[in-house]
Amino acid sequence: MTKRQTNVVFVTILLGMLLAALDQTIVSTALPTIVADLGGAGHMSWVVTAYLLAETVATVLAGKFGDLFGRKLVFQISAVVFVAGSALCGVAHDMAMLVGSRALQGIGGGGLMVTAMALIADVIPLKDRGRYQGALGAVFGITTVVGPTVGGLFTDHLSWRWAFYINVPIAAVVIGMAATAIPSIRSAARPVIDYAGIGLIAAASTSMILALEWGGGEYAWTSPMIIGLFAGSILGFVAFVLVERRAAEPMLPMRLFQNSVFTVCSTLSFIVGFAMLGAMTFLPTYLQYVDGVTATASGVRTLPMVAGLFVTSMFSGTVVSRTGRYKMFPVAGSAVLAAGLYLMSTIGPGTSAGLQSLYMFVIGAGIGLSMQVLTIVVQNTVPYADLGTATSGVTFFRTLGSSFGTAIFGTLYSSRIEEGLGTALTTSGVPAAAAADPSALHRLTAAQAAPIIEAYADAVTYVFRWVVPVAVLGFLIAWFLKELPLRDSARAAATDVGEGFSAPVPDDRLTRLERQISDTMRRSGHDREVLDRVLSRSGTDLDPAQAWAMGQTHLHTIARGRAELPVIARQHRMPPEVIEPAFTALCEAGYAGRDGQTVHLTPAGEEQFERVKSAWHQWLDAHLNDITMSDPGDRALLDQALGNIAGRLVDEELSAPGGMTR
Repeated sequence: MTKRQTNVVFVTILLGMLLAALDQTIVSTALPTIVADLGGAGHMSWVVTAYLLAETVATVLAGKFGDLFGRKLVFQISAVVFVAGSALCGVAHDMAMLVGSRALQGIGGGGLMVTAMALIADVIPLKDRGRYQGALGAVFGITTVVGPTVGGLFTDHLSWRWAFYINVPIAAVVIGMAATAIPSIRSAARPVIDYAGIGLIAAASTSMILALEWGGGEYAWTSPMIIGLFAGSILGFVAFVLVERRAAEPMLPMRLFQNSVFTVCSTLSFIVGFAMLGAMTFLPTYLQYVDGVTATASGVRTLPMVAGLFVTSMFSGTVVSRTGRYKMFPVAGSAVLAAGLYLMSTIGPGTSAGLQSLYMFVIGAGIGLSMQVLTIVVQNTVPYADLGTATSGVTFFRTLGSSFGTAIFGTLYSSRIEEGLGTALTTSGVPAAAAADPSALHRLTAAQAAPIIEAYADAVTYVFRWVVPVAVLGFLIAWFLKELPLRDSARAAATDVGEGFSAPVPDDRLTRLERQISDTMRRSGHDREVLDRVLSRSGTDLDPAQAWAMGQTHLHTIARGRAELPVIARQHRMPPEVIEPAFTALCEAGYAGRDGQTVHLTPAGEEQFERVKSAWHQWLDAHLNDITMSDPGDRALLDQALGNIAGRLVDEELSAPGGMTR
């Protein structure tokens, strides 16, 4: 693909990622207005939870379906499902319809995110892979945390429904661009899909969240419904473990939990997701009901948390990259997070905006200290053959934690607000409709509004008070994290803030291995310097121009069945006579033959190409020398993967537009 084609594909993918990530949090500032409009305050958290749960399951399935049917098709279908869900959310007339439409949105959003990451691996050259995937990760993180502000803008200046309607034209553009720009690529291998495992984890998680959501509200905690949901959830999780132990290609291999680092990082990732999305969902509710700010202002007021997250993410990544020490950050991050949650539990109607901002900054700092290093640590520890599964596993636990956090925050909030608001309404004599609408509430007299505002403040601080023990548990667990020497690729990725956000990725080991290689190359020096060293060690007698011509010939023969000089020249936007001498020299050296404008490599040329490929293989093996694989089959599979990657590096490096004139 030309540079222009690559950029168009990247913009398409970027827009898809932006839509899906933004809708994780865009509704948080609109929730009070949605409740005032549709009712159903007890189901408020499900507007967020439904999206997250559906997204979690969709990310697992979409990666496999992309291999089976082609990523372009899955990306387009995901965009269509997402836009359908968005349109239905916009016209929702009650809370049940909104929650169901959000689940449909989540299915499309999960497909968009995971196929976006997979498409990067399809179209971006290996040496640039880390940079592009890091950019996608950063977009995922930024849009997730600024979603509340965007949602507030729509709620205040148009309607909360426009937080969903705005997706429709953007998604239509994405669908159109994808149809014309994204190449159709299908995996040569047919993946084995763990339908049983995916279904069981989805059912078990949904049952658990429903029990936590309905218990004490819709049903008594001792009711048959709640007991049945809890029992069904436990049985579902047990069945999931049993199925995964026997599955040919399990969604989450149980052997990973034999690695204590993976277990600790997955647990901490769950806690980080639990605290981050839970806090981001309910902080705007507090700010609108208690402080009386607009939806937009409530989003802006949460930005100190975002600032704390980004500052400490960059700091921790830089320190880890330079020192190779990482254990202190999850330990410190959990402690700071616990302190921030406790501080937030002490606020009230009289707390100043400055003090609230400070407390939010502390929460963000705690999340940033932990989140940036967890994925890096796992990638540093597991065998390279498990990179894809381990990375997607940690991301899965963070998303699952977000779902549980939002649900539990919502349960605690609902149980407290029903009791407090009932008493406050009786005391003040205010109709329930006025108490449900933040703007109507703050138009009441001070005497009428005070007990209602106090009830909302008490409900939100009650939530934060109960979540403090979760962060303390994370602090204790973090001490069990083993500190091992960092691989070069892990050091390179540590400074990439986008890596810390860990957007959902396909669990393809080759894709993750390529990302590690990309980061390793980036750390090893300028790609041209690396290429010079590899060519020198290959023992080839090719000069740079001949090497470039050889790479072009091989690349076009593989891709198109033949290498034609006019096509090669047109691809690089230069007249054929400019590249003619390079191919002439390659033919005169006996490494290629010509039939008019068509060039092919001779057996001697193929041998030279294999030399360079072998040199790349040796370089990769040397720079990934911390591979520890006890199973010979895994080692053979990795050797095969390295050989394939080495061949692609030859194509990419020798076929670079500037390769001939180096």
